[in-house]
Amino acid sequence: MSESTVLSVQNLVLNIGENRLIDDISFEIKPAEIFALVGESGSGKSLTSLAIMRLLPEVITVDSGDIVLHQQNLFELPEYQMQKVRGKQVAMIFQEPMTSLNPVMKVGDQVSEVLKLHLGLKNSAARDKVVSLFEEVGIPQAKERYDWYPHQLSGGQKQRVMIAMALACEPDLLIADEPTTALDVTIQAQVLELLKSIRDKRGLSILFITHDMGVVYEMADTVAVMKQGKIIEQAEKEKFFNEASHPYTQKLLQDAVPKQKLKPQLDSTKLLELNDLKVHFPIKKGLFQRTVGMVKAVDGVSLIIEKGQTLALVGESGSGKSTIGQAILKLVNTTDGKVFYADLDSETISLTDLSERQMKPLRKNIQVIFQDPFSALNPRMTVSEIIREGMVSLKVGSQNKQDQDNRIDELLTQVGLEVDFKHRYPHEFSGGQRQRIGIARALAVEPELIICDEPTSALDVTVRAQVLELLESLQKQYQLSYLFITHDLSIIPAIAHKVAVMQNGKVVEQGTVEEIMHNPQHEYTQKLLNSAPQLIRKVMFA
Repeated sequence: MSESTVLSVQNLVLNIGENRLIDDISFEIKPAEIFALVGESGSGKSLTSLAIMRLLPEVITVDSGDIVLHQQNLFELPEYQMQKVRGKQVAMIFQEPMTSLNPVMKVGDQVSEVLKLHLGLKNSAARDKVVSLFEEVGIPQAKERYDWYPHQLSGGQKQRVMIAMALACEPDLLIADEPTTALDVTIQAQVLELLKSIRDKRGLSILFITHDMGVVYEMADTVAVMKQGKIIEQAEKEKFFNEASHPYTQKLLQDAVPKQKLKPQLDSTKLLELNDLKVHFPIKKGLFQRTVGMVKAVDGVSLIIEKGQTLALVGESGSGKSTIGQAILKLVNTTDGKVFYADLDSETISLTDLSERQMKPLRKNIQVIFQDPFSALNPRMTVSEIIREGMVSLKVGSQNKQDQDNRIDELLTQVGLEVDFKHRYPHEFSGGQRQRIGIARALAVEPELIICDEPTSALDVTVRAQVLELLESLQKQYQLSYLFITHDLSIIPAIAHKVAVMQNGKVVEQGTVEEIMHNPQHEYTQKLLNSAPQLIRKVMFA
């Protein structure tokens, strides 16, 4: 290890009992270097970062190896000295800022706490330093935002607070663990640009943990790929993207951007039509909770979804995409407008006018796949019970238990799962497997339309590619229609026939995939496309 090296991980081995979790990994990070550690969930990336911070759970033991920060072996430090290293010399930002911030404490106080602990700053000095940090990371109205609580900030602003907290004591190394995974493409671009500018300004070294190759292409100086606890390939960025040698790395790069295949525009009949749909939520204030205004979540949206086709609904968080899906499903009360469904006897009857009793028979026709498959599946029910529930409650197919068991076996096979999985519970599966269970549950009631609400945003690139392929094959087999809600522009050509772009509750542009992706007319659409990582843009617009 040279004197100029900031961090050196040497032959690190971590075990839990007799199981090896991290298998003899070594790498070095130099001053002002962004070192990307890449791999799928479960490969050992986050575990490596916890080992550097010495925050490993007690059940995990360090079998061998060293972690050296500026010539100091961190494993040799007593805990009271390690506490001075955390936050002051090595800081960390996490994937989900909402769970990392104390919800009952003002964000400014949370950052000043770090300054008081490590630098001994008093109240007014700490406050002034926090405000200057908020300004540095681009939080608007920094003085006022100091006294806000986490729930009052957007996702991007919360992540900026976490970055400000990490930078508070001017550390030598910043560990960024999937810091942009939960963010919209425009916010992601801002956060990445912010991290690069801080690196340039402060000479900060960054260990950037991610599974997103687009982000790696944008950020990294050096890249290391992890698989099953081992580093299988390591190289400088240019060499990595041009000369990747390991088959697993090549597959990661191949899956980074879903296959760009424009779907032919077919003559198709209308299945669902939204006509000037509005969903407004009242803003209530004061002791008597008087209505003082309205949040226009959906504000006059008109869309058509055709049989056997996919309409992609694109936009940032808060644009109203998911609210449209909930309005179609009658999970929120609509303020105005109509939702016409082709299978209703009369074209003048809107789903919005139906009572719950009238709506129930139609629920089998319109199903939903949620963004987070874990919270969408009942943890106390087996896979078999989860899939069977819809068949029983909506009286779909044979009500004979053996026939239903046969149908469950058939559905599990269709979505690429083993039949024996039906006896297990959701916690026993990976994220991709849980999403397949969610798809099987939706298919069980033989729907015509499936609302896919960000179904791939929480998944690794290889699992995402598998789920998209599965949805496409099921569409061909059953002539399914999809309303595909997403903020990930790279998957649109792989899944959609048409695209609608939403901003602030309104559809600002809609058309075919080719029209929207290659000739966008609205400035907001152009901004979304320009915010996509360079690797994604290179492939999408090649």
